[in-house]
Amino acid sequence: MYNDLQILFVEDDELVRRATLQSLQLAGLEAFGLASAEAALERLSPEFAGVVVSDIRLIGMSGLELLAHCRQHAPEIPVILVTGHGDISMAVQAIRDGAYDFIEKPFAPDRLIESVKRALETRKLVLENRALRRELAQQGGRASRIIGRSPAMETMRALIANVAMTDAPVLINGDTGTGKEMVARSLHDLSPRRDAPFVALNCGALPEAIFESEMFGHEVGAFTGAAKRRVGKLEHASGGTLFLDEIESMPAALQVKLLRVLQDGVLERLGSNQPIRVDCRVVAAAKGDMEALVREGAFRRDLYYRLNVVTLSLPPLRERREDILPLFEHFLLDSAVRYGRPAPLLSERLRQELMQADWPGNVRELRNAADRLVLGVASTPEGGENTPLPLKEQVERFERSVLQEALEHSKGNVAATAEALQVSKATLYEKLKRYGLHTRGAGAEEGAR
Repeated sequence: MYNDLQILFVEDDELVRRATLQSLQLAGLEAFGLASAEAALERLSPEFAGVVVSDIRLIGMSGLELLAHCRQHAPEIPVILVTGHGDISMAVQAIRDGAYDFIEKPFAPDRLIESVKRALETRKLVLENRALRRELAQQGGRASRIIGRSPAMETMRALIANVAMTDAPVLINGDTGTGKEMVARSLHDLSPRRDAPFVALNCGALPEAIFESEMFGHEVGAFTGAAKRRVGKLEHASGGTLFLDEIESMPAALQVKLLRVLQDGVLERLGSNQPIRVDCRVVAAAKGDMEALVREGAFRRDLYYRLNVVTLSLPPLRERREDILPLFEHFLLDSAVRYGRPAPLLSERLRQELMQADWPGNVRELRNAADRLVLGVASTPEGGENTPLPLKEQVERFERSVLQEALEHSKGNVAATAEALQVSKATLYEKLKRYGLHTRGAGAEEGAR
């Protein structure tokens, strides 16, 4: 779970250092012991894949000075401080200054391991988030990877790689929300046309009266209200890829015109007799039974055969449940980047709920659920609340809501919140950290006194 993530444990007492390292390593964690903060600094950089655990009182540079260095030069690295009995007020100040957590001596190994695992999970998400930002930047903001480990997605990736370099028309079949446009974008991004436009048109979203103008363009005066020339989607996509979603909804009269363009590579704008040569690859998508529509005469047989050179079929999410968690985790990171929020951790219970949900809206619904979780407006998939929660989780949810309400009432003032709830500030800080609740910060609190 924490592959390639490390723990630097800084402690100048050799016996304590050895015993603690043994506990961490027995828990399956990769930990390294260092006798001084100076030695830790030699191994730290903003890209360090891990966390720091340090005693506050050290020979030479102190743990607080190490924290200050990390906050200045590598602020995303979690730092956990270990304190003595007399250092609690100092540790509370350290939390205000950005420490991830503090643990009071003497501590049980399980207490340290729990805190370290939470810090490692936080660091893992930060690194994944950073990698996703780089990937999104390289792709011009588009995450066009086909994600999933199911046999169906393995087959889909192989088929895309096989046909992407050709100009063969592709017909993508799948239920609503299965990711048909993502497949079309992947075909485009992996093709020689990747630097030309990818143009998408939903055939079911346009009134028939303006469909022809959208598809083929028009000249000035072609119809009432045509005050200026318009380049249609086919012409705009020349050199690139035209994606026609819900192709089954295309009006019958326009099916004839599209077939002619696909056969001859030439179109005429509305109100013009001037032929315009176009060269675009057409990728179509359908959510219904196209062969049944052809048999019923609702879709032209010749156009269907023209579009159906290569067929890619996307199964619904309920038929490839092993893809749910990888997709959801990817969407969480993507949402975190788009909304500038931290990516939340997934509890085991939420993972189970995600796996058990039906997801009638398929990948689109899953993405929306990830957005809601990142924005803090929902924590479970629709229908997940029907199953009673374990007592422990119900208590945690209640405690979190009480803390959040108290914080809002005190306008984020930690001292006032701790007094209202009759708990110590150290206990309050620990709970705020556990539940991911944020305060105004130390400066604001001091200014309120």
